[in-house]
Amino acid sequence: MAFTSIIFKNPNTGAMKEAPVGFSWTVFFFGFFPPLFRGDWKWAVIMFILAMFTFGLSNLVFMFIYNKLYIKDLIGSGYKAQSIASGDMQFASTKIGMQIPMLEVAA
Repeated sequence: MAFTSIIFKNPNTGAMKEAPVGFSWTVFFFGFFPPLFRGDWKWAVIMFILAMFTFGLSNLVFMFIYNKLYIKDLIGSGYKAQSIASGDMQFASTKIGMQIPMLEVAA
């Protein structure tokens, strides 16, 4: 289950996105719609096509991995973590399997 959310900010554009960490209940219930509503077109299309070929069984895999894929794509697009809703950023990094880059705070 998604145990916390990380707020990401793109330092170049100022755009902010919230990304849950852990199991995706929204993918479990709604399939490819969560990536569609988040503007994550790549994974929305991939999940839709795989769901069509597997009669929706692919969602049983994506509900465990989609939030991690979304966070990795955000980091790849230049987003950096600004804050975490609850818990420890190091624990969230361990759950994702990679170091989460943090936004530098102006002093």
